[in-house]
Amino acid sequence: MALFSKRKKAVASQNASSQKEEVYGGLTVSSLLKKVRELEIKSKRLTNHLFTGEYHTAFKGRGMAFKEVREYQPGDDIRFIEWNVSARMGHTYSKLFEEERELSVYLLVDVSASSLFGTFRQTKKDLITEICAVLAFSAISNNDKAGLILFSDKVEKYIHKKKGKDHVLYMVRELITHQPHSAQTDIVQALNFLNGTTKHKSIVFILSDFADAGYHQALRVAAKRHDVIGVQAYDKRDAELPKAGMLQLRDAETGNTVWLDSSDPFTRVQYNAQFQKILADAKSAFRSAGADLMQLATGEDYVKKLQEFFIRRS
Repeated sequence: MALFSKRKKAVASQNASSQKEEVYGGLTVSSLLKKVRELEIKSKRLTNHLFTGEYHTAFKGRGMAFKEVREYQPGDDIRFIEWNVSARMGHTYSKLFEEERELSVYLLVDVSASSLFGTFRQTKKDLITEICAVLAFSAISNNDKAGLILFSDKVEKYIHKKKGKDHVLYMVRELITHQPHSAQTDIVQALNFLNGTTKHKSIVFILSDFADAGYHQALRVAAKRHDVIGVQAYDKRDAELPKAGMLQLRDAETGNTVWLDSSDPFTRVQYNAQFQKILADAKSAFRSAGADLMQLATGEDYVKKLQEFFIRRS
């Protein structure tokens, strides 16, 4: 009888410990490990089989380091003439640059509340996380360093650039589990932080829905220092209301609510116009900064878009 009692206590203790399994970002340890592993497998497959060479070619020559000054040779770019040395020596001299062997890739990721919205197979956060995993694994497979900046209306987390699989898996884990301290967005804060901490020219991906304003100038400053690429994530319901009569909509970032008649043609046009303004504003901001922008919908085949982007930049 005593032995039976001890066994019951042991079973009860095991059940209690399993029920107390730690939770990270709403996921148990086992669920988190499974999700990270799934992203790792998918990202590596895409990196190895679909983006082989395309990533490196797309950014080849983007990072150039000064090597030496030598006498001017026919065909040298006149922009690289070293006028001070030329004046002292009495001959024309040029600056010689070489491609940096290592590139640094930073992912600036919007973790505000609007990223949690999604109606077609995944949320904007899910889409952004997958793309980040692919970009990070592409970076380390080309012997580049990868870093991460998570932001809302402030910088929430900064992971300095580093090489290696373990480092990328750490980044992926943070992307999945991070719980933002703020629901709102301020892209300027993220860009100012980047400009203040990253002096060396880097490849910078900004992943957001860009439902923000006033970031144009900060983006121009960043694009002068770095090779900046925007990835704008959106959901089809950001653009179009379902015809469902009266709906109460809540702004995920401010908490404000409003009632709309989703069957009213004028309301539907106004709703779409607001979304189109966000898209157009982002396009204008990146164009004026001389930077690239990709616009991707949840549930869309982002692999094809990334391939097209890499090839276009080659």
